[in-house]
Amino acid sequence: MNIQWYPGHMTKAKRAMKEDIKLIDLVIELVDARAPLASRNPDIDDLGRGKSRLILLNKSDLAEEQANLLWTRWFQTQGFYVLEVNSRSGAGLKKISAMVQEACREKLERDRRRGILNRPVRAMVVGIPNVGKSTFINSFAGKACTKTGNKPGVTKGNQWIRLNKTLELLDTPGILWPRFEDQRVGLLLAMLGSINDEILNQEELATELLKLLGSRYPGALQQRYEIFEKSFPGESAEPQEMLMQIARIRSCLMKGGELDLPKAAGFLIDDFRSGRLGRITLELPEPIQNLIK
Repeated sequence: MNIQWYPGHMTKAKRAMKEDIKLIDLVIELVDARAPLASRNPDIDDLGRGKSRLILLNKSDLAEEQANLLWTRWFQTQGFYVLEVNSRSGAGLKKISAMVQEACREKLERDRRRGILNRPVRAMVVGIPNVGKSTFINSFAGKACTKTGNKPGVTKGNQWIRLNKTLELLDTPGILWPRFEDQRVGLLLAMLGSINDEILNQEELATELLKLLGSRYPGALQQRYEIFEKSFPGESAEPQEMLMQIARIRSCLMKGGELDLPKAAGFLIDDFRSGRLGRITLELPEPIQNLIK
């Protein structure tokens, strides 16, 4: 399954971010806690070179708790400040202001020595499409400052938001990179909803998700759908067979009683993205990688 998606507005957005970065003290990068490495745009490291960095493991309530701790430690070893957050519920957001001050402490001390007082920290909020940047900003600000949606590409341009006397945020559109050299990354992003669903084969995507769930989370499908995950003792059922079982359980039928597998695939993908299958992490820090064979 070859996945590539790079709409034209992303090129324009990237150029604008390069222009604005000179005004920035801190880069706040949101990643999806279920796939923190795959959901990082590699261009952000070059863009934010020399700036303080804060990683927010967003949607952490949808990922395994232990995996969140592993990723927090991993990012800290890379020199980032890190927090687990849930932008929708507001969990973890109260800790951000103090961490911003800590991350920018040297810059604030330089300002004081120069006699520059009360200048707010300017932070650029970045991340891939549909990672929750606008929801985060609205929750953090306590009011609707930006447009949100449950599909990628809602934010089209940069927008400054003054939160208080100490912090200003620059909201940016979600941007990907022109080509996924590692198709595993594209596949994980498609599962998360960061790729436009309209260009994807939902049945193929669901099959790949079933493979991962069968190897990493045995029992999750049986608990949700009451289906048989094993054909024989010690042997997992084929993904296509499991998708057919889901279609039967969910009454996904076409005219004539034929199973509607694309519809069943949509149910499965939506159940994963919403957390109805439980707390699931798609990738772990090295050396526990390559979870999709």
